[in-house]
Amino acid sequence: MSAICCNNEPKFDGISPQFKRALWIVIVINAVMFVVEIAAGAFAGSRALQADALDFLGDTMTYALSLYVIGMSLRVRATAALIKGLSLAGMGSWILGSTVYQVFVLGVPKAEVMATIGLLALVANLASVLILLRFKDGDANVRSVWLCSRNDAIGNVAVLVAAGAVWITGTAWPDLIVAALMAGLFLSSAIQIIQQARQELSIQPVL
Repeated sequence: MSAICCNNEPKFDGISPQFKRALWIVIVINAVMFVVEIAAGAFAGSRALQADALDFLGDTMTYALSLYVIGMSLRVRATAALIKGLSLAGMGSWILGSTVYQVFVLGVPKAEVMATIGLLALVANLASVLILLRFKDGDANVRSVWLCSRNDAIGNVAVLVAAGAVWITGTAWPDLIVAALMAGLFLSSAIQIIQQARQELSIQPVL
């Protein structure tokens, strides 16, 4: 089944062996990278790495939930997407809060650790993006998977930029700015997912 949908056709709902296989692969990739990056973020004292690690965790749960609801009714899938959108908004809010806290407890993160782990995460996320690229259009459940993958790749590039800026300036501000920008990206994606999920829920009768 093609993941590309036209205006007069129903959106791709994820019922595809290829899509399920892709989800399993990216679930493993994201779970492993969460463990690696959360540890590295704590070691390096980097809020940007910790923010990106939380994104890996959120994606792991998002992909698992997306896999679980495949084949269920549109209402169930839209509700799952709504839950994922609210969770993403919660993560974005937490990152913003922790960034504000870090401003008052400034410690310069280890730029070399940020760069090394950021590059590793970028490779992992680019692999996930390529795997999921053909499935980027679909219902709220499928689209939430794509948005999370896209956020990962953007976030990793941002972490690498922050690492270079921290090394050049010798201050924590680039790391904090990137963490705040990533939080904004999470909140923006959350709004998109929630809006699409609400639209899909509004056209479904309550069972």
